[in-house]
Amino acid sequence: MSTPTLSRSLGLTSLVLFGLAYMTPLIVLGIFGVVAETTGGASAAAYLVALVAMLFTASSYGRMAAAYPVAGSSYTYVRRTIDSRIGFLVGWSVLLDYLFLPMVIWLIGGAYLEAQFPDVPGWLWIVLFVVVTTVLNILGIKVADRVNYVMMAFQVLVIGAFVALSIGSVVAGSGVSGLFSAAPFFNSESSFSMVAAGAAIAAYSFLGFDAVTTFTEETKDPERTVPRAILIIALIGGAIFVLVSYTTQLVHPGGVFDDASSAAFEIALTIGGNVFGAVFLAGLVIAQFASGLAAQASAARLLYAMGRDGALPRRLFGALSARFRAPVFNIVIIGIVGLLALFLDVATSTSFINFGAFTAFTMVNVSVIVYFFRERRAGRRRGVWLYLVVPAIGAVITAYLLTKLDSNAIVLGLSWLAVGVVVLAVVTKGFKQLPPELTYEKDAEAGADSSGDPRADPAVAPR
Repeated sequence: MSTPTLSRSLGLTSLVLFGLAYMTPLIVLGIFGVVAETTGGASAAAYLVALVAMLFTASSYGRMAAAYPVAGSSYTYVRRTIDSRIGFLVGWSVLLDYLFLPMVIWLIGGAYLEAQFPDVPGWLWIVLFVVVTTVLNILGIKVADRVNYVMMAFQVLVIGAFVALSIGSVVAGSGVSGLFSAAPFFNSESSFSMVAAGAAIAAYSFLGFDAVTTFTEETKDPERTVPRAILIIALIGGAIFVLVSYTTQLVHPGGVFDDASSAAFEIALTIGGNVFGAVFLAGLVIAQFASGLAAQASAARLLYAMGRDGALPRRLFGALSARFRAPVFNIVIIGIVGLLALFLDVATSTSFINFGAFTAFTMVNVSVIVYFFRERRAGRRRGVWLYLVVPAIGAVITAYLLTKLDSNAIVLGLSWLAVGVVVLAVVTKGFKQLPPELTYEKDAEAGADSSGDPRADPAVAPR
């Protein structure tokens, strides 16, 4: 019997939709109050700065996805270009994002529903989120893909309605001239340091453009499709975030709210009344579900890549279901982790996710630089701008954002990293051995043809 493999069924559109679903465009409204409060009412500037920062890193992910078209994302890129031990620790760090983000998504969705339906126990909503999402992901990537189309369409409609109602509210109060203001980008209450701090928070909204690299082995023509999808996702998401934050900030200038965490819902009631408030709530919940679906699928494939390498027990984490052609064990594990939401609050569970994300972003940028010099030593030329200048700028920016995390996030992140060092010590028998590698990883590093295109060597193709 042949070993089951991941099925190549995703095109550019599907990949972009998965990335946008993971990113959850409506999250800009979910955290609008927090960003506006931090920036002194210059939320649009924060998102514009975050967009520029993420585009540099998105370019680096695209370079690495083209060079190494296999599942694993930042974990794979770092271990192949820099060092397998560092790659393991980056993979361990990014697990903070991939492993716990679905839990946070389900927790937020459950909190919205519990607030709207107080007679229904909050734990029931979380369990329903986990069970339904897990079943859809087990049924396979094609089923989850179809569901994503429907949920993303509704989410886009809600965003469009929110922007339209915001514009209408501004015009009714201040006339057409009220639509043109620099205040959402900079005003007397804001400063550069405040905008930078807001950008560090706003960058959370962009988490997801990188996640599509975990679907590389399920994508048609991944060397071209994945890099294009990454940039398109970052650009579309960034454009939505800047537009929505701009129009919303026009409706409510400044950064003072009764409750920053629910500011957008209050604004929805103001611009559209109770009916639109209900539609807005439905949009947020559906957005959380779509994001959870994509986040769980991505996390399961990262665990699959680490299990297939032997960094995690191969029989469990590196196995695919012959029936569903999906890493069922990993999907279930993510669902079980999601049940931790029954015992946590949103503030606690989200405090350390960005540590793993910014660590991964920084190291992927560094990986591109290392790849550039290694290719030059091998006599293969790579563009200085895309393989050296852009990733260098991206590394500086993401490392800076990492230092802007609050102290709790840094402490928890470093603690998680310390546990990873212990696990690495066990896997490598006291650091005496290198972590296990896939056979084609070694081939990929030496298998490019004279043009430097790794696609020319069959050893690079996923097995």
